[in-house]
Amino acid sequence: MTTRALRRLVAVVAAATLAATALSGCSADGRETIRFTFSKREAIDFMNKVVADYNASQDKVQVVMDTSGVDVVSASFVRGNPPDIMLANYNYEVARFVERCALSDLAGTDAARHSRDDLQPLLDQYGSCAGRTSALPYSVMAASVIYNKQIFAENGLEVPTTWSELLHVCDVLQAAGVTPFYATFKDDWTIGQGWYDYSVGGSLDVLDFFDRLKAEGADVGPDSDVSFEKDFAAPMDKMLQLTSTFVNKDASSRGYGDGNLAFAKGQAAMYLQGPWAFSEIAKTSPDLDLGTFPLPMTDDPSDLKVRVNMDLAAMIPEGSGHKEAARDFLEYLFEPDRVQAYNESQLGFSPVEDAPDPSDPRIAGMIPFYNSGAVYQGPSVLVPKTIPVFNYAQAMVFGQSPASVLRTMDQDWARLAFRQPASTDKEGQ
Repeated sequence: MTTRALRRLVAVVAAATLAATALSGCSADGRETIRFTFSKREAIDFMNKVVADYNASQDKVQVVMDTSGVDVVSASFVRGNPPDIMLANYNYEVARFVERCALSDLAGTDAARHSRDDLQPLLDQYGSCAGRTSALPYSVMAASVIYNKQIFAENGLEVPTTWSELLHVCDVLQAAGVTPFYATFKDDWTIGQGWYDYSVGGSLDVLDFFDRLKAEGADVGPDSDVSFEKDFAAPMDKMLQLTSTFVNKDASSRGYGDGNLAFAKGQAAMYLQGPWAFSEIAKTSPDLDLGTFPLPMTDDPSDLKVRVNMDLAAMIPEGSGHKEAARDFLEYLFEPDRVQAYNESQLGFSPVEDAPDPSDPRIAGMIPFYNSGAVYQGPSVLVPKTIPVFNYAQAMVFGQSPASVLRTMDQDWARLAFRQPASTDKEGQ
């Protein structure tokens, strides 16, 4: 046998040994192996260290991290081979496992006992399994208006807390030759998660709206008590007032990367992006003095709220053959200092009760709202992906009639509700 052929044989045998070890659920040193799916690629280095530290801290469980993504995870549920523990963005793709009671109950864990109760309704918006705590929030990402503090100071401006004050700020900036908002309409998602979400979330109770919309089901339309066309009309009018008057003239041809660069260069006073944009802005202007505030859409300051999403939530599938080992790792993940360190690294907010406030001054403007529960989930993420909200939001900004677009959204919702079988929460499986 040639040396090359021998090497190939050794590689095949090694691969087969590793596969057999993974299937048996034991590591080479006899420890119970669990597969941990982690979906946030920009935080892989941080989580790799957490996994390595956990593996080194005890000799019973070996965690193997999988970053292959939600689509692969979905397929693994279908094949009956789901991961043992998941830490993933909480959205419709993940929450469908909750509605099918395919995730185990985490209510008895220390992690659940230390989680903020007021965040549970945000999880339940996507669905629930009766009698179970199917998912635990790990990282909450808050987003609002990013503003240039130096430009505000140079023009004698305070952070606006009402719609009237916002218009005044825009008028003063425009009169001084400063673009009030930098907009990136070329990328539809920047309209959806920013302009559309902030306008609706600052105008009405998003949680109540979607609760009533779900109750209406297939009857949503021109004669229903709640609808996109009726309830979103006023917020969309105000959104279009801002986007037609107070943004850069080339907004329709500018995308996310353009916006980060332009805002870093001081070409506008405000920018509707989440904290994920800070690192991109800092590549050009690392010392830029930035802050955040919720977009005011009414003349009542008590209506101010910030947009949040469950950036990461932890889940242990029922189909896991290693639930106890997965719970042990879950408790390690949720030790308060570890949760805090993760969120500090990602500019997120900790879901743990009595957690310290984030230390980064750029997101300090959102702290009072998060701490008091003045938050909402973006309406763009609270509809199934088959309703192309980002496209619809972009169409309105580009001149299509809001009434026509919102009426189409009602029809889309009613059509999906008609096709959807009546859901029944299960008490187990």
